[in-house]
Amino acid sequence: MNRIKGLEEYVKLPEYRDALGLPEEQTETYTMLAHGEYNMNYYFRHPATGKELLLRVECGSQMHLDNQIEYEALGLHLIEESGHTPHMYYYDASKKHLDHGVLVEEFLPGGALDYENDEHLVQTARALAEVHSIKVNSDTHLIDPGNSLAAIIEESEEMVKTYMDSDLGDDETKKRIRRLIDRGWEMIDGLEDGDIYRCCINTELNITNFLADDNDENGCKVYVIDWEKPLYGDPAQDLGHFLTPTTTFWKTDVVWDKAKMDWFIDEYIKAVDGRFDTEGLRERTHRFITITCLRGITWCAMAWVQYQNESKALFNQSTWDKLYCYVSDPLLSSIEKIFFGDTDE
Repeated sequence: MNRIKGLEEYVKLPEYRDALGLPEEQTETYTMLAHGEYNMNYYFRHPATGKELLLRVECGSQMHLDNQIEYEALGLHLIEESGHTPHMYYYDASKKHLDHGVLVEEFLPGGALDYENDEHLVQTARALAEVHSIKVNSDTHLIDPGNSLAAIIEESEEMVKTYMDSDLGDDETKKRIRRLIDRGWEMIDGLEDGDIYRCCINTELNITNFLADDNDENGCKVYVIDWEKPLYGDPAQDLGHFLTPTTTFWKTDVVWDKAKMDWFIDEYIKAVDGRFDTEGLRERTHRFITITCLRGITWCAMAWVQYQNESKALFNQSTWDKLYCYVSDPLLSSIEKIFFGDTDE
C-alpha cells in the first residue's frame, strides 16, 4: 500500500472504519489485486462479516472529472439491483486525508471470460440486458454525450493528438489513422440518435471488465465490473464496444465475423425480453462496432507514446506488449477494410 502515499494511514481512520463497520484496530490485510491505467485495487476480507471486499483508489480520470470516484460510486448504486454488478459500500471523494478518491465495493466471484465459450457469451448477453433494463431518468448524474457516435470520434481526435504531435509516431501510420478518422466523420454525417431508449452504459466492455462464475448455484453467471466511465446512452454503444475487433483482440487474438456478432445480438435481444424497445438496435450496434474501432486505435496510439514517458505513474506490462499491434499491420489493415472495404480504395 506504500505505493499510494498516505493510504496505510487512511485505512486506520475512524471515519473509514466506522463507515464499513470495521473494528477500531486494524486487523484486515490489504493485498494488491490489480491496477488499470487510472486506478489501483486492493483485496481485503472484512474481519467481522467475512465479506470479501475491494478497495479502489483513484489515480486519475479518463473523463477529466474532479469528482471521478463519486461519479463512479453513484453509477454503481444506480445499477446494483441488476444483480450483475458490484455492490458499493463506501466512497470518499473529499480528498481530505488522501490525495485520491477512495471506493469500497463487493469483491465478486468468478474467473476470466472466455470469448470462445458460447455459454459465457450467452450469460454475458443476459448480464448486459439486466443492467440496461434498469430504467434511468433523464435527469441522472450520468453524463449524456448527446450524439454518441460524434462523441466517440471527437474523443478519438483528442486522444490521437499525442501520437500525431510526437516525433516517436510513424509518419505513414499518422496518415492512415487520419484517413480512418476522416472516413468516420463521413459515415456519421447527417445521422441523428433520434428518440431511442437510453440507460446506464459501461462504455468500456473489455474482457477484463467481466467475471464468469462457472460455480454459481444456477450454473454460469457473468458479472460486469469496473464502472469507471459510465454514461447515459444507447445500449447499442455497449454492444458495439464489446463486439468490435479492437476490443476482442486486446487481451486475446479473437476477432469475430458478422455472423457471430449477429448471434450475440440475437441472444441479447432475447434476454431483454421486451423490457425496452430494441427496434433498430442491430443496425445501431454495427454502426458502433465500426466507429468504436477509432477509439481503440487512437487510444493505443496515444498510450504507445505515453508508455515511453518515464513519468507515467502506472505501467501495465500486458498493455505495453499489445500497444504496437494496434498501430501496425495486420490489425490496422483489417480496420481499414471495415471502413473502406479494401485498403487500396
